[in-house]
Amino acid sequence: MTRTNIVFIMSDDHAAHAISAYGSRVNKTPHLDRIADEGMRMDATYCTNAICSPSRATILTGTYSHINGVSSIWTEMDYRVPTFVESLREHGYATALFGKWHLGEHGTSLPRGFDDWKIFPGQGDYVDPEMIDADGTSTMPGYATDIVTDQAIDWIDNRDQDKPFCLMVHHKAPHRPWVPDEKHRHLYADGAIPEPETFFDDHATRSKAVRGVHMTIADDLGADDLKSDVPEHLRGPENREARMRWKYQIYMRDYLQCIQSIDDNVGRLLNHLDDAGLAANTLVVYTSDQGFFLGDHGWFDKRLMFDQSLQMPMLLRWPEQIAAGSRREEIITNADFAPTFLDACGLDVADVLPAAQGRSFLPLLRGEQVTDWPDAAYYRYWEHDDPIHNAPAHYGIRTADHKLIHYYGAGLGVPGASERIFEPEWELYDLRNDPAELNNLADDPAHAEIRRDLEAKLAEYQRHYADEPYTGPGTPQPQWGPHDADMLARVEKYVAGIRATS
Repeated sequence: MTRTNIVFIMSDDHAAHAISAYGSRVNKTPHLDRIADEGMRMDATYCTNAICSPSRATILTGTYSHINGVSSIWTEMDYRVPTFVESLREHGYATALFGKWHLGEHGTSLPRGFDDWKIFPGQGDYVDPEMIDADGTSTMPGYATDIVTDQAIDWIDNRDQDKPFCLMVHHKAPHRPWVPDEKHRHLYADGAIPEPETFFDDHATRSKAVRGVHMTIADDLGADDLKSDVPEHLRGPENREARMRWKYQIYMRDYLQCIQSIDDNVGRLLNHLDDAGLAANTLVVYTSDQGFFLGDHGWFDKRLMFDQSLQMPMLLRWPEQIAAGSRREEIITNADFAPTFLDACGLDVADVLPAAQGRSFLPLLRGEQVTDWPDAAYYRYWEHDDPIHNAPAHYGIRTADHKLIHYYGAGLGVPGASERIFEPEWELYDLRNDPAELNNLADDPAHAEIRRDLEAKLAEYQRHYADEPYTGPGTPQPQWGPHDADMLARVEKYVAGIRATS
């Protein structure tokens, strides 16, 4: 029996609404669309913590931040948390990783479970980047997206041909500062990129904590991002709207040009798999570590639980198992990725990755109906009031119809979080009648019963994932750190609890 290969392609900060398969109004991505056309588009894939390092740790381990220890971009991967890649390698798979890692660059925090790997230090550079491998650091001439694809293709050709394989292709793009390659610099040059409908959202019903974030295009997108100072005639509060529009066009032009290189290189990789006769039994996945605000609500960046930040694109092609042009609307999270990949490769998740908190969505890929599939996603952002974006710590629940968010106003000792305490606040959105999430209904008497039901569901999910809700000073909290002495005990306690109830 031929074993399934996995090619997992992940970009950084690529919003689903900048992919034409998801109905983008701002760009065309024909090669990404090809994955959807020849496979499946998943429409409700959400991250559990919308920031780079935590999302990557969750994808590898199938666990939430409070279990795997990676709460923020300041936290390194703990080598004792098992990953799905290690499990595949132990069961005969050839494994490789090229591109962004962002989970630690020294000692036991370096990539593990990979036969071959080459990673960018930190966020990496777009042009002539340094890369780290087992032999040290070297400079790679060229453009980062091309380089990572070249490395992936070379590895496919030179791997052990007798083994199935798992290949992780992790692009830096389109992470800021958005440096396009030369061949795409002519795109979007006319300043006509459509503005989102919520571009001038006044945030009137938002919590105070959200109104205070430093993520506005008008005031917080700086010269380093724009590669240019704001012209004199656009400065000052009286010119805020015109300045915002000027900045948006530059930001989006560079961002979309970076995405165009991703799309081109995804096409190269798909063609190579086809030419090598590997397409039929290879599960190709395209995703991003989280979403991104593209002027939505006047913002850039991510972190908050609004859908543009929360949603991850999820496109999958696997001709042997996935019907071409299929779609699924069930809610999944990035904690479900690892169990799914192991299941697709014929491994028992409970045996090889018992700490995983996610669930395999392989039946969904096969077109099956799953009556007991979870009807909500649980989210928690830990990096409270960070010094750059000032985004508040919060957790919440997202169903098909509603979203409830609690900004509990404390950092709980997480690296990168401030010690400032905010007033606890709530937000509630009716996603059917208000998909743009403009009207906070948390204190609306007409929605009191819905809020009570969602608070109960939130508590249920926190119990299920063994996450402690915030109850004020003294709330139990994980002891965050790169090699937390208590982490292993948390994992073992969680696994014991799952086994006791299964």
